[in-house]
Amino acid sequence: MNISRREVLAGLGSIAALNAASELPSLASPSMIGSLGGNAPFPAKSDFAIPEGVTYINCAYIHPLPMAGLEALRAYGDRRARPEAVSKPLQKKAVDLKAEFAALINAKKSEISFIPNTSTGENLVVNGLDVVHSGGNVVTDALHFEGALLHLEALQQKAGLDLRVVKPREWRIELKDLERAIDKKTKLVEVSLVAMDNGFQHDLKAVCDLAHSNGAYVYADIVQAAGNTPIDVRASDVDFCACSSFKWLMGDFGLGFLFVKESLLDKVIQRTQYGYFQAEKLESHFLPGDTPDSAPYSWQLNTDATGHFEVGTEAIGAAQVLSESLPYIRRLGVENIHALRQPLVKRLHAEMPRLGFEALTPPESTSALISFVVRNREEVQTRLAKAQVNVRVSRRYIRVSPSVFNDMSDIDRLLEALA
Repeated sequence: MNISRREVLAGLGSIAALNAASELPSLASPSMIGSLGGNAPFPAKSDFAIPEGVTYINCAYIHPLPMAGLEALRAYGDRRARPEAVSKPLQKKAVDLKAEFAALINAKKSEISFIPNTSTGENLVVNGLDVVHSGGNVVTDALHFEGALLHLEALQQKAGLDLRVVKPREWRIELKDLERAIDKKTKLVEVSLVAMDNGFQHDLKAVCDLAHSNGAYVYADIVQAAGNTPIDVRASDVDFCACSSFKWLMGDFGLGFLFVKESLLDKVIQRTQYGYFQAEKLESHFLPGDTPDSAPYSWQLNTDATGHFEVGTEAIGAAQVLSESLPYIRRLGVENIHALRQPLVKRLHAEMPRLGFEALTPPESTSALISFVVRNREEVQTRLAKAQVNVRVSRRYIRVSPSVFNDMSDIDRLLEALA
């Protein structure tokens, strides 16, 4: 059965009006000015270079660059290749990326640091809290990001970390099970806000309330939520969170963000690495005309997140993409992005089991990931390749993750390929 775009929009209900077209980022495509159901520019297919006939529903793996971001990256590459670039600013657009990301999660710019990837952010938090030598334990769950679990298990094996891993029940992490694992010696609770395998989403406020009542801090991996799911660090009271940008922030590899609650800087979490980007003032004392001093350099460190966690230059090419994609996401509105996908994931919940695919995602889930057990992987891969449908097919599950350019016709094509 084919469902029209009009019918998809009818299923969404009312979508809040977006900002006026005059507030669009400069390289936003014309489709953003058009409207579907009021001012909502969905599905935003023409904002991406997905070939005709190809259905891409695999954004939890890698999100395609928006065309505006691709143009910005190409322009940067052109400038970077020319000799005169060394004497000119490399950042083309005056977009404050930290301020943009802070606005996306309701944080302060001073609480945001650049990081190269999510795993670096998690390591900085664990090391900055010195959990191994604190005498405390760390509580996490089996649906947490595999890289973070590897890190914590390595600390358990190599350094004797008291690690407690809560197992899922019916593909959910129950708050009561976290409560049993957390005690007054818990130093840190680590979770993925949205689980990478099945899209389970924690009630982050409830997790933080539980942890804080026992004197523990909370780190959330938000890489599968930032850009597609509303996040409010103030409302949840989360202490730390981190993400890369190549997934739902529509950026590129090598640049992400770490949030640290301002009140914890220097008081609870300490610097564990040092570099010149942390310095507010850096002065030499050995060159002609310098003020003499016993040391070759003197410095004063910034007190914000940048001064705690950044040691050197960020990935400037990736920053060019984010200078387009972050304003684009904010222009679309994360609440609208969240609303767009609900009829799509609900249909998958209804139809995939009828085709023999058992759901791994709780039916009440509203996240951007939905997974099902796959038992005949090679056959499924062959059918999807023939239909030019791109979703994640692992050894154990098939994961579908729609974004702003997907609509019900894409879901139809996936279901027809598997029928």
